[in-house]
Amino acid sequence: MSSSASSRFLGFVFSWRIFALVLAGCAASAAPLQGQVRYATGQNVVPVFEGWERLPDGSFDMVFGYMNRNYEQKIDLPVGADNTLEPGLPDQGQPTHFYPRRQQFVFKVRVPRDWGKKDLVWTLKVNGKTEKAFASLLPFWELGAFVYQENRGSTATIGDEPEPNLAPKIALVSGATQSVTVATPLTLSLMVSDDGHPVPRRRPGAAAAPTVRRDSDGAVITPTGTPGPGSTGPRRENPLTQAVVRLEPGVALGVTWVVYRGHDEGVTFEPQRIAVANDRADTTVRFARAGTYTLRAYADDGILVTPIDVTVTVKE
Repeated sequence: MSSSASSRFLGFVFSWRIFALVLAGCAASAAPLQGQVRYATGQNVVPVFEGWERLPDGSFDMVFGYMNRNYEQKIDLPVGADNTLEPGLPDQGQPTHFYPRRQQFVFKVRVPRDWGKKDLVWTLKVNGKTEKAFASLLPFWELGAFVYQENRGSTATIGDEPEPNLAPKIALVSGATQSVTVATPLTLSLMVSDDGHPVPRRRPGAAAAPTVRRDSDGAVITPTGTPGPGSTGPRRENPLTQAVVRLEPGVALGVTWVVYRGHDEGVTFEPQRIAVANDRADTTVRFARAGTYTLRAYADDGILVTPIDVTVTVKE
């Protein structure tokens, strides 16, 4: 199978909820079951087209993720010939820092309403291998509530009708551009709110969830929330998708900070995953080396995520 055809196949199966079967069939990246090999380093990164979303103005968002086949090695790949999208400019907001394993719904690329039957192609060349993801507006690629719910391992009830759910709202209290010196702590502050959905399903014998309290804008009020992923929270595999923390029974809303662009060696978040309390999520970041970094925060309600970026210039 050609590299292009292989990437189309990977993108399809990842988005259609048989990720475990794909891993079982990939000797280079699968868990060590029945003699298969798990590689810590040296493998490539596969771009994944997750699907497309329809927007009110008639335009579309193409949604991408990736599969870093290494179990430990993080990959840094600057925008350019080895990390590009086409047609259009090579830089269309894709990451340049790739965390290990599967990362879902990482970024979106907006295309116009007259996009038609064209493909938007994301190409990654890593460790001598070239992989491509082909994004198109074929009807079966349209993302809906069920796709997000099933892919992200939500504890919400999946029935004949999807639970109404709006993506979290996120805004920076501190500015989108920051400057700091090496080893100096930098506080990053966010305002985050949500509609209180999804509501996790009750397990047999579990106590009923307390009444959810909301402010005048409908945001959930959780003044007593404490961080902790917990065994009852939505399943997560990796840093980009471990954002949800349990605030109180029946309510989940959290933020995860990641290095989106720039090498993460010596970048420390305290904490990296934050429970939202009183619509606020604060963290402190330190840098061990000079450079320019793009940090991304994902506000996550267990199904839907909303990102926001901060560019930090670090000086000696």
